[in-house]
Amino acid sequence: MKPITEYQDYRRYMQDFYEEKKKSGFTWREFSKGAGFASPSYLKLVCEGKSTLSRVGLPRVANAMGLSGFERTYFEKMVEFGNATNDDKKKAAFAELTRIAKEQKARVIDSDTFAYYESAINSIVRELAPLMPGALPNEMAKRIKHLYTAQQVRDSLAMLTRAKFLEETDENVYRQTDKAITGSTEAIPLALRSMNREMTDLAKEAIDKIDVRERNISGVTLGVDAPTLARISEEINKCRRHVIALANSCKKIDQVYRLNLQLFPLTDKV
Repeated sequence: MKPITEYQDYRRYMQDFYEEKKKSGFTWREFSKGAGFASPSYLKLVCEGKSTLSRVGLPRVANAMGLSGFERTYFEKMVEFGNATNDDKKKAAFAELTRIAKEQKARVIDSDTFAYYESAINSIVRELAPLMPGALPNEMAKRIKHLYTAQQVRDSLAMLTRAKFLEETDENVYRQTDKAITGSTEAIPLALRSMNREMTDLAKEAIDKIDVRERNISGVTLGVDAPTLARISEEINKCRRHVIALANSCKKIDQVYRLNLQLFPLTDKV
């Protein structure tokens, strides 16, 4: 079984614990009984996402799995992360997971990808830095049409190079690496929501700040049913992939753009 610090989903950790013990005849009934639950299937339902582990049940399960020390604390924070009802609580729990893992000099799953997606500045700097060889952070900040400071650019460059999303080939000269920016389904959507909020704010700024000849912002309000919505979503995905292919074929990049594709409900179902 993997070390606990390689998990972010407490349900997956519990499931893997069960699968490991099952090799010796362990059952869900034994697992639930060992944690002091009357229902023999309760923990199975938790692992399947059909129920959540409560504050009362958390220490019981931790005891049943023999967790102590930092492993117990890490498991508690995983449960907080998984059960959090808003992004602020999730971010706080994820920060604690990262801190505990670093203290144990353990592998921190997704921490670099999380940091990349948490702010819009990182994707901007990753595209801009290779276009400005030799430029200092304050020079890059001046080229960004929205209000970012030289310190924010400097911090972004440090994170991008540490995570190997950029490589510094000479002093203040950067190139993009081929490292894919991917992550787990537990942490990355949280960071993506932060970046999408920030990018949406930048789009609103662009309506007033950017000349209409340099932007393309439009929208349409329409009525659909579920099958049509699915077809529209697929067309949007095809469009995004086609745009990415066009951008990848560009040989003389001289500017960084952002494309937001937004489709969201304005009403409840009638």
